[in-house]
Parts: sequence; C-alpha cells; structure tokens
Amino acid sequence: MTPETFIAGIVVALVSGAALTALLLRGRTPPVSMDDATRPIAESLARLETQVRDIEGQRQRMMGGIEQQLGALGKETVALSRALRVPNTRGRWGELTLRRVAELAGMVPYCDFFEQHSGGGQRPDMLVRLPGGRALAVDAKVPLAAFLDAEAAPDAVGREAALVRHAQQLSRHVGLLSAREYWAQFQPAPEMVVLFLAGDHFLSAALEREPDLLERALARKVLIATPMTLISVLKGISYSWRQEKLATNAEQIRRIGAEFYDRLRIFAEVYSDAGRHLARAVDSYNRSAGSWDQRVLPSLKRIQELGIGNTDAPPAIAPVEGAVREPNGNAGQPGPRPPEC
Repeated sequence: MTPETFIAGIVVALVSGAALTALLLRGRTPPVSMDDATRPIAESLARLETQVRDIEGQRQRMMGGIEQQLGALGKETVALSRALRVPNTRGRWGELTLRRVAELAGMVPYCDFFEQHSGGGQRPDMLVRLPGGRALAVDAKVPLAAFLDAEAAPDAVGREAALVRHAQQLSRHVGLLSAREYWAQFQPAPEMVVLFLAGDHFLSAALEREPDLLERALARKVLIATPMTLISVLKGISYSWRQEKLATNAEQIRRIGAEFYDRLRIFAEVYSDAGRHLARAVDSYNRSAGSWDQRVLPSLKRIQELGIGNTDAPPAIAPVEGAVREPNGNAGQPGPRPPEC
C-alpha cells in the first residue's frame, strides 16, 4: 500500500465519521457552522500529513543509503571475482584459507607451508607431518574460473553450463594432481594427496553435475577435502601426535625410573656401609671405655694415692648405650657386636 492510498483511506474515514456524527446530533444540539464542525478534522489531517511526510523523507533517505551500500558491495564483489580469476591471487587465497584451517585444528606446529612461485608448480601448498616420520601433501591450487562465470551468468541456462564446466575442470585437475604423485616425492608418505577446496559450495556444485567425482578421485589417490573435512582429518592427526607424545613420555619416564632405581640402590649400599662403619666405631669406643674403667683408671688411682700427680680425679668415660639401627631390609643380617667390658 502506498502512502497516498493510506492517507486517502484515513480522510474518507474521518469525513464519514464527521457526517454521521452531525446527523445524529442535528436534532439534539443547536446548529453549528460547517467550518466549526470540520476545523478539528482539518487540524488532525494537517498533523497527519506532516507526520507522513516526515516518515516518507526518512524512508527515502534510508533507501538511498541502502542503495549506496549495495552499489559499493556490488563493486567489491566484481573486484573480488576478477581477482580470483588471476591464478596467483587465487592461489594466495587458497594458502591463507589452508593456514587458517591448520590453525583451527591446532596443527600449525606440524605443518610446513610452501609459498606460491611462478612456473612449474610441482610442489604442494602444505605438508602435514605425521607420526613415524611420514608426511601428507595438501594442494590448494584449484581452477575456479567456471564457477565464477556461473555466479555472473545472466540466466539459468548460462549458469548451468558454467557449473558443468566447473565440474569438468575439477575432474581434470584431479587427474593432473594424481599424475604429480606427491607421495613419491616425500618418502615415507601415505599414497594419497589432499585436494583442498576453500569452500563447501565449490564441491557441492561439482557433485551435483558429477555425483561419482569423489569415488573417481579416491581411485586416483586424491582426497577432495573442504574446510570442514580437512579440519576433521587434521584433528585426527593431532590426536595421533598426542598419543605419540604420550608414548614417548612413557618411555622417558621408564628410562628415568630405571636410572633413579640404580642411583637409589647405590646410595643404599653406601648408606648401609656408613652404618656398619659407625657401628664398628661405637663398638671400638665402648671397648676402649671398658678398658679405661677396668685397667687404666685403677692404676691412675693407685698413683694418686702414692702422692704422685695433682689431686684432681681422672675423668670418667661413659660408654655409648645406643646401638646403630639397621635398615628393615637388613633385618636378617647380624647387627653390631655388643661392647666388651
């Protein structure tokens, strides 16, 4: 409904209401002039017209802003489409998307990225290192010109023809990628290469025209992967690396434990030997204390009684009563000998 139709409907409703009110009140109230009766309606219509005019002005300004933004977006889309038609630019976009996928999967430390270079192109865009010294090649150099033509096609017939070419180009690229045999360049490596498509819509459009594309690619040792598929593959490889790390840590823990056990055993032998020497020292001290009490001290007292020497009493030597404790492991072995008196 246009604003003019809306305003006309409101005016007709107001005039009809005013006429009906005038007929009902004609016999009850004194007659009034037509100007006085229609003045409130005219004022309401003036206010309503002003509000509608303001709303229409705001709508036109908003539509103008939207059209400007749509125009800018259309220019950027055309510029992006033209940029993606350039092989180097398209390859760089694929590399950035590939790096982002590796970051999301947490596999950047285990991935080697190769920048695009002119000529040849006989190396992958990313090399994923696997446990056991293996490697998996990932290639992101995919032709997208036909798909871009389909997006720019003016009618459904041109779009369908371009999408058919897109499926054919992708199929030919699978054959070229299989012929490169990346798995033979990086030994040991799985006999497979990953063909990375930077969007799921690229693969779905090709599969609608060639439903057996995935099977034919796998038969030629090429795995076609979209971002979600590649993230799943890299997540599985990341789990394998964690298991490899746990196995390596377990082996290191076993080796360190064996070394620690040997060191503790040597320490226990030295500690036990020190205990035996200490027990012998205590035994020798107690025997010397007994000899002092039984043999030396009586002679010293006899000499003192004869008036030789000073009047100070010779010191008493107390024996050591405590015994050296044997470790529990040596409970069955003989302990130190008791002191001799």
